[in-house]
Amino acid sequence: MNEPIIVVRDVEVMLGGNPVLQGVGLTATAGEIVAVVGPNGVGKSTLLRCVAGLHPPDSGEVDVFGGQPRDDSAFWRDVALVGDEPAWYPGLTVREHLELMRAVHASARLAVEDALEAFDLRERADAVPLTLSTGQRQRLSLASGLLRPSRLLLLDEPERGLDSDFRRRLAAILTDYAAGGGTVVMATHDLQLAEATRARHVVLAAVRAGSTR
Repeated sequence: MNEPIIVVRDVEVMLGGNPVLQGVGLTATAGEIVAVVGPNGVGKSTLLRCVAGLHPPDSGEVDVFGGQPRDDSAFWRDVALVGDEPAWYPGLTVREHLELMRAVHASARLAVEDALEAFDLRERADAVPLTLSTGQRQRLSLASGLLRPSRLLLLDEPERGLDSDFRRRLAAILTDYAAGGGTVVMATHDLQLAEATRARHVVLAAVRAGSTR
């Protein structure tokens, strides 16, 4: 059995004096897809930020690749995060954004033209991101995340703005990523997407006021 590359044990996070995560655990191994599910406000995005090293928990343990996650270049060489929409570079086209990503990462997983094709952006390749629809910008965010090399892909509501046809295509893209040995952890409301990727579910529930669990 593969050793976990992510181990989250008994994590607690307080925001504004209120508990958001309490007693949360999660593991993920190489080649696995994990879907973090639950209603709004239960801390799915916060859990991803803990795994990414962007929000240290108030208590508990978060271990990624054998150590604590940290916001530095060595960690981000192995980890790709697609969360909130990024700040696009003014004046750069869709193609130029992807070319920039590929230039920064010499061993990119995809050629720019292949990424444009895979994420259905070829017809908008010469447009700037702010002229795209919400779904097109989401596909560009996903293309940027999947183009660069990584061993761990963290996705916060990757289905946001996507139509049903592309959600099916995204399921195939994520399945291929995992088949190549990558690990996916995604916070999602789309149970069909989770099922299409055969993801293992981690269900978060709201923390009750006054709970000391």
